[in-house]
Amino acid sequence: MAFTALYANKLRSLLTMLGIIIGVGAVIAMVSVGMGVRSNVQESIASLGSNMLIVSPGSSNRSGPRGAAGSKTTLKYEDAQAIESKVRNIDYVSPNASGNYQIVNGNQNWNTSVQGVTPGYMDIKSLSVQSGSFITQEQMNKRERVAVIGTTVAENLFGSENPVGKKIRVNNQPFRVIGLLESKGQSSMGQDQDDVVIIPLTTAQERVLGITYVNSISIQVSNAKYMDQVQEDVEILLRQRHKIVGGKEDDFHVRNLTSLMETMTQTTTMITLLLGSVAGISLVVGGIGIMNIMMVSVTERTREIGIRKALGATFNNIMMQFLIESVVIGVIGGIIGIFLGCGISSIIAKVGGFNTVITWAPIAVSFSFSVGIGLLFGILPARKAARLDPIEALRYE
Repeated sequence: MAFTALYANKLRSLLTMLGIIIGVGAVIAMVSVGMGVRSNVQESIASLGSNMLIVSPGSSNRSGPRGAAGSKTTLKYEDAQAIESKVRNIDYVSPNASGNYQIVNGNQNWNTSVQGVTPGYMDIKSLSVQSGSFITQEQMNKRERVAVIGTTVAENLFGSENPVGKKIRVNNQPFRVIGLLESKGQSSMGQDQDDVVIIPLTTAQERVLGITYVNSISIQVSNAKYMDQVQEDVEILLRQRHKIVGGKEDDFHVRNLTSLMETMTQTTTMITLLLGSVAGISLVVGGIGIMNIMMVSVTERTREIGIRKALGATFNNIMMQFLIESVVIGVIGGIIGIFLGCGISSIIAKVGGFNTVITWAPIAVSFSFSVGIGLLFGILPARKAARLDPIEALRYE
């Protein structure tokens, strides 16, 4: 009977469902966008390494005049060696010195980032070598002109050839390619992780960059539960080495990527909830639309209700009839809304080049909410119909 009544007024029923359809679709689409943002942020931070601490030169104080990035020269390679030897619960330490240079092979050239690192960098960044080998401690000690290149650099300089064993020029100095990295693709922030040339840190400092300091020190802690303790130990050690006493400000800053990920996750979760809540308002509006139409339906079918009651229909019979009609609107609208929301989410991902994450949680919640809305906003019209006096209903024109 519910389906028959809705089918008799197809256009009106469809327009009533429209509020629920838009509401459910909007909730799913907005939540998928919010979760996509959270996933991108987590991947971006995770790509830096797991259980990571990064030591940067300069104070953590944000006030007052600040130099350009990399302008501070307070960190040395010896600081990284001291951290590795004296601080417990650390797996790997890798200082880093970098710059952008033109890389040349014959008549081919490519401008890319040149990273001076230590052998531990491979484990910290979870890199793997497709062919050849990574830099070794012996090459570090001898300051050899060797390089490990990413696939983007290899394609632009060597095409389909295997670059291992070939010569390239970095800052007009000859380097021998000893390894080709496995492709890691783009990071979640759109950066090409394969567009890099990796050389020994000592070679970078003395033969390429001409510096005695490092730009940063990456530290991989053995277990997440030791993060705070290791961070404190590193800060104490560096203060001692840099002769910073009393209340004097640190000339370095230690960033805890685990804390950063937690903070960013909390922030993106709040954004997701906000987007879902705003979209959820349209569900409430859709529910009001259901109540409005059901009230109209009760008025239109007053004589029908009077006849049913005269034939013995009880209060519960009439209540159930109109509640089922309103719930059916919520159910059908919810199902169509799920397909709409998933479709919108996919379109956003394809057209905008933006990752969206569709999970069962927002689908289940929004669908349950649409059914609940249909039930809740159907109660008042159903009660009105069930409480009609059969004599007055039969006389209604």
